[in-house]
Amino acid sequence: MAIYAIGDVQGCYEPLQRLIEHIRFDAGSDRLWFVGDLVNRGPDSLKVLRYIKSLGDSAVVVLGNHDLFLLAVAENITAMRPEDTLQAILAAPDRDELLGWLRQQRLLYREQQFVLVHAGLLPQWSIDEAEELAHEVETGLRSPYYKNVLLALYPSKQLQWSPKLTGPTRLAAIIKVLTRLRACSAAGLMESSYTGPPDQIPAGFFPWFRVPHRKRDDTTIICGHWASLGLHCEEHLIAIDSGCVWGRQLTAMRLEDRMVFQVDCSNFGCRGD
Repeated sequence: MAIYAIGDVQGCYEPLQRLIEHIRFDAGSDRLWFVGDLVNRGPDSLKVLRYIKSLGDSAVVVLGNHDLFLLAVAENITAMRPEDTLQAILAAPDRDELLGWLRQQRLLYREQQFVLVHAGLLPQWSIDEAEELAHEVETGLRSPYYKNVLLALYPSKQLQWSPKLTGPTRLAAIIKVLTRLRACSAAGLMESSYTGPPDQIPAGFFPWFRVPHRKRDDTTIICGHWASLGLHCEEHLIAIDSGCVWGRQLTAMRLEDRMVFQVDCSNFGCRGD
């Protein structure tokens, strides 16, 4: 049995299928860990959702910012932008089934020495704390009151985490960390607008995984979200958003030996964010 972590798919179904073939995925014995952002900007988000849902227990999914955006758009909480490509999902006959399945997915998944999350963790959070906070959000999104959580998330540009937060605002702040974090200060203040490469982060901020004295243990964090970072591996970090939707690569990593598998997306008509 092998476990493969797969980077941001973002509706790029054809490259995903080529990657599945490349790794010779066996649904009877192997597992796929998806790092989030299953949908949007690519042309085939509906096919991607249907396929990953069909994998059942062979797939582990954590939600990304684009997946949550889909849920918010479906509830008329926020509006689509010209570059968004979610129309086919919203018009699909199995729309409610797919969206309901999406709401059941995790924000953080922990197994043995690995933690799967879309974006990152604040420096003041231990892995145990992050897991507990993610569970709060998962409970909220699975409840009849999930719309209140999404209402607190859009807009949330000025929202920062504080342990004193309560209610939907607290859950929205946790979501923002787990699905949007790239850069933050040593004290854990999030820089909400930066999307560029790590070496050009504004003064006073660090890549979230480089913050001095951040809480850490022997756990390896697997994440995506940061296309400008690309495929980036350190002793306790595996970042695998290699920019498929930008025409670069879609990446899978076999966790047992960190073997990297990639398919080229340069001739595939996806659009980035």
